[in-house]
Amino acid sequence: MTVHTDASKYLDPKVSAFVSGKHEMLIGGKWRPSVSGKTLDVLDPANGKVIAAVPAGEAADVDLAVKAAREAFNGPWSRLVPAARAKLIWKLADLIDQHGLMLAQINSYECGKPIGDSRNGEVPFTAETFRYYAGWATKLNGEAMTINAPGDWHAYTRREPVGVAGQIIPWNFPLAMLAWKVAPALATGCTIVLKPAEQTPLGALYFGRLVEEAGFPEGVVNIVTGFGEAAGAAMSAHPDIDKIAFTGSTEVGKMIARAATGNLKKVSLELGGKAPTIVLGDADIEMAVAGASSAAFFNAGQSCGAGTRFFVHRKIYDKVMSGVAERAEKLRLGAGLDPASELGPVVSQQQMERITRLISEGRGSGAEIVTGGERAGDVGYFVKPTIISSTTPEMAVMREEIFGPVVCAMPFDDEDLETLAQDANDTEYGLAASIWTNNLGAAHKLAAKIKSGTVWINCHNFNDVTMPFGGFKQSGWGRELGAQALDLYTQTKTVAIRLP
Repeated sequence: MTVHTDASKYLDPKVSAFVSGKHEMLIGGKWRPSVSGKTLDVLDPANGKVIAAVPAGEAADVDLAVKAAREAFNGPWSRLVPAARAKLIWKLADLIDQHGLMLAQINSYECGKPIGDSRNGEVPFTAETFRYYAGWATKLNGEAMTINAPGDWHAYTRREPVGVAGQIIPWNFPLAMLAWKVAPALATGCTIVLKPAEQTPLGALYFGRLVEEAGFPEGVVNIVTGFGEAAGAAMSAHPDIDKIAFTGSTEVGKMIARAATGNLKKVSLELGGKAPTIVLGDADIEMAVAGASSAAFFNAGQSCGAGTRFFVHRKIYDKVMSGVAERAEKLRLGAGLDPASELGPVVSQQQMERITRLISEGRGSGAEIVTGGERAGDVGYFVKPTIISSTTPEMAVMREEIFGPVVCAMPFDDEDLETLAQDANDTEYGLAASIWTNNLGAAHKLAAKIKSGTVWINCHNFNDVTMPFGGFKQSGWGRELGAQALDLYTQTKTVAIRLP
């Protein structure tokens, strides 16, 4: 399998100049190095080469950012009327569109995803998210209540911003996850300390330039780059951060929840997944093959909603799996910036080694590798799209979130919905699932039985800014996107007046 790892010829000169330039953090409207002077390297996952250095922020930098956010929250940001906030957020969305090529190339360069997915998917979705929440800024209303107690009363609620929000975002969808958190926080009137993943900080820093260009008051959006164990941990425990929002692994999410108990800050967590893809016997085979392939291999499987467990009815199992295997073997692996690439690298050496270790453990436990099963090439962090069969429920490949282009496939014989739901729910996670069928009744009944925050029917990995997204069980707390995301950044105050 030939892997194309050098796509420098596709890099726009403006992007190259930005990436290779000097990078500082945005704190209080000023661009600053880290207090310690330390930096961290950013790598191109297609070849492992260093492409940039950014500040390695630590607790002292978080302190400065929180102070700036607090001053902005108590000062100019709180004095803006909702319509003024809405205009600024909408202007930011327009700037994202105008700088779409820059953002898309930066995104694909640092996280490795195919440029088409960045340019045609993630960047437009990022802008759309800001526009959606710009509309909500003027619609955060309280309500009046009818009081049962004797006497004359006027009672009502106010919906107020939580305050300073600390937001920690992952590397798999750097721009979309930024928008999922920043946009509703801005709409509600919160101020922000944002920490991008250490692997993918460049898109967030470029976004900081757009925040400045849009005209946001200083300190409303602060961006601190750094490692999770330093900057992220300092944010989670900071006594003057009112709310922490995190997307990432369940293990780290639990650490953040524990750290947040110091001041009982509000916490929202979007964590891991082990999504089942259930193909019933009456499903459209061509549609199921295409959908299951995308569910497993989109973004090199680096999605918390990735369909990593296939349950396929035995009467169509061979056809479906041969179709998925054929698609997997034809995927063109390459650097994200190469327009011909269909599957990019995973994000890091550490991630690649973890994926290949879990595959190897599965093979050692008796699982069969249908296709793939190893690293692709010897440059960069590429893993061949992998299908595993003959698995058992206790195997690590069936239990753990692999976060790579790997799927375990299992046939089933009896379309008893209770049994199917039990198998689908046999995981500590509950983020997403998909059902493939032409039987509308079975689809609805099975969807009701599956314990996950999202159930897709005849589709997978479909998100819309209007649709709440989040998990059951150990897949997290709270819902992002849709109107429900506003609940994460607001709190309700009740006012009761006894009338004379």
